[in-house]
Amino acid sequence: MSVLRSRPVLRWLVPATAAVAVIGGGAAIGTFAAEAEPSLPPRTAAQLLVDLQTSRLEGVSGTVVQRADLGLPPLVGLVPGNELTTMLTGTHTLRVWYSGPERQRVALLDTLGEQDVIRNGRDLWTWESRTNTARHRTIGDTETGRAAPEARPSLPATPQEAADLALAAIDPSTEVSVGRSATVAGQDAYELVLQPRDQDSLVHQLRIAIDAKQHVPLRFEVLAKGSDKPAFEMAFTQIDYRRPEADQFTFNPPPGVTVTEEKAERPAAGKPGHVEPAGDPQVRAVGAGWTTVLVARLDGAVGGKSAAPGPGAPDVDLSKLLGGLTAVSGDWGSGRLLTGKLFSVLLTDDGRVLAGAVTPERLYQAARG
Repeated sequence: MSVLRSRPVLRWLVPATAAVAVIGGGAAIGTFAAEAEPSLPPRTAAQLLVDLQTSRLEGVSGTVVQRADLGLPPLVGLVPGNELTTMLTGTHTLRVWYSGPERQRVALLDTLGEQDVIRNGRDLWTWESRTNTARHRTIGDTETGRAAPEARPSLPATPQEAADLALAAIDPSTEVSVGRSATVAGQDAYELVLQPRDQDSLVHQLRIAIDAKQHVPLRFEVLAKGSDKPAFEMAFTQIDYRRPEADQFTFNPPPGVTVTEEKAERPAAGKPGHVEPAGDPQVRAVGAGWTTVLVARLDGAVGGKSAAPGPGAPDVDLSKLLGGLTAVSGDWGSGRLLTGKLFSVLLTDDGRVLAGAVTPERLYQAARG
């Protein structure tokens, strides 16, 4: 989480760009175990959208599995300590608890330990078992009554968060339909399908399985063009709609823990609730909808290590990263190209970075502008 806050350039290097609303967490090398299709009353896509946008839950808890096969090159070794590249590969398990906007908890479980983010009223805690370190801050008045950004992982932790991103992308460039019914985490579910109309998008479909009774997203899948298996998938494997007990949101420091107290950030003047990170590069969007290309600058970073990384940011040797990418050139200039199943990233020799869930040709077109 600190990586994305302190080094916004790295955020744009990944296809998990909120503007394109493609990626929300992990996806599958193989799909989750299929069950027989339940028999459900017919429901239109418009009705399912209303269900999603009007669902209200007092509480929920459960286990979420994220799995990814994005066709990424071996970047993890070049970006040490970056949980973002880790979450975009392989399989990950999370436990989630929700009891209203001021009481939330997410625990990321892996073979090497556990990471927790806990919000309980004004208190926000993060804890890592491997280092037995914790951070605490008190949430200010401008943040009460809503979920603070720091209370959520940098990638969506549940199918609900991923679905929210996807729904934000619905516009005339999106075809919306109803897919096949399914059973997910023991719950009967409808399937809402979002499909880009623009052929330059690398996304074939987004599929959201929606609980037929509670109207909660239970599974979120992203399929790349040319594949019938999700490149990105997250789903509840167990879910409980009862309000979690209050003690789930109480942080009990383990013996020997090192606790760091942090100061609450002040909102930037003129825009309540908004904080402008220091040193944030100028980022602009080219195009719209599914084929949006984000353009930023990597001033002072091309050809060497990233300049002046913030606290907790990885020391990224960009010379090694760039050397492992394909060299490309054209009437737009020259640079290096990173491609995956769902995205393309172009790093130009003049210090620009262009990213989107689009074909490389669309990036070259944007680079000419």
